[in-house]
Amino acid sequence: MKITILDGYTTNAGDISWDPIAAYGQLSVFDHTLPEEISSHAADAEIIVANAVPFDRNAFAVLPNLKFLDIMSTGYNHVDLDAAREFGVAVANVPGYSTDAVAQHTIALLLALTNKVSLHDESVRRGDYFDAEDDCYFLSPLTLLAGKTFGIIGYGNIGKKVGVIAAALGMEVIPYSTDPIGARKADVVSLHCPLTMENRGMINETFIGDMKTGAILINTARGGLVDEKALADALRSGKLSGAGLDVLTVEPPKRENPSPLMGLGNCVITPHNAWMPVETRELLVQIAADNIGSFLAGGLFNRVD
Repeated sequence: MKITILDGYTTNAGDISWDPIAAYGQLSVFDHTLPEEISSHAADAEIIVANAVPFDRNAFAVLPNLKFLDIMSTGYNHVDLDAAREFGVAVANVPGYSTDAVAQHTIALLLALTNKVSLHDESVRRGDYFDAEDDCYFLSPLTLLAGKTFGIIGYGNIGKKVGVIAAALGMEVIPYSTDPIGARKADVVSLHCPLTMENRGMINETFIGDMKTGAILINTARGGLVDEKALADALRSGKLSGAGLDVLTVEPPKRENPSPLMGLGNCVITPHNAWMPVETRELLVQIAADNIGSFLAGGLFNRVD
C-alpha cells in the first residue's frame, strides 16, 4: 500500500519513529502540506495519514486512489464526512491518546493563573529577591483552589480525568453542559467538548454574563467554542479574573490581525501543545498504525465513517 503522511512535523519532529505506520506499506512523509498541495503530495496514495490538513470535497476529488483517511487527532471537524462517503473513503480517528496529557495541561494552565509561578520566577531572575525587605513577597495575589468549584463542559474521558485531579486539589467538581445555571456556580469553567455547528461560540457575552464574577475560564478543547472578543472584554473589565487557553479560533494567529486575547496580562496562552509530550505522540503513531492494520483486515477500529 502507498501511504502518505501529509503533516507529520507536529507529531514527529524527528524525535520518534514512524516505523509502526511504515510497517504497512510504502511510506512517504511530508512535514507540512497546504490544501493546494494535497494532490501533488499524495496523488497516488491509497492511505493518507494527516493531523490538521482540511479535507473538503475538493480534497477528496483530487485523490482518485484514496481508500482510507487516518486522522491523527481525536477531533475530525475538519473532515467532510459526507464527501468521504461520496468518494468511498473510510475515515478513522485516534481517540483517547491524549487524555492524560491534556488533563495535565489543563491543570497547568489553571495553576499558572492562580499561583503565578512564572511571574515570581521572573522576579527572582531579575534579582528582586536580593533587595527584598522580607523573606517572602508576592507581586500579584495568589489563589487557593481547595474549596472552590470546578465546572466541566464535556464530561468525556478528558473531562473526567480533569475532574479527578481537580477533586484531588480539594475542589468541588460540577459536570454540566451549556446550562448557565451551572456556569454561575463555578469558580473555574473548563471546556472539554468537541466543536460542532451547534456549540460554536457558545462561550459568548450572554454565557459569560451568567458566570460568577472573578471566575476563570480554561479551554484546551477547540478555539471556536469561544467568542474571543466577548472573553477579552470580560477579562479587561474584571468580570472574569483570568483565562488559560491552549487553543484559539485561528491557528496559528495572524500577525496582522491577532486574537484580541493576545497580550492580556490575565490570559495565559499556549500554542495548542497540550497533547505533545513525547510519550503521547508515540502512542498517537501506534494507534494510527493500528487503525491502518484494522482497515486492511476489514475491521472498523476507531472508524468514524
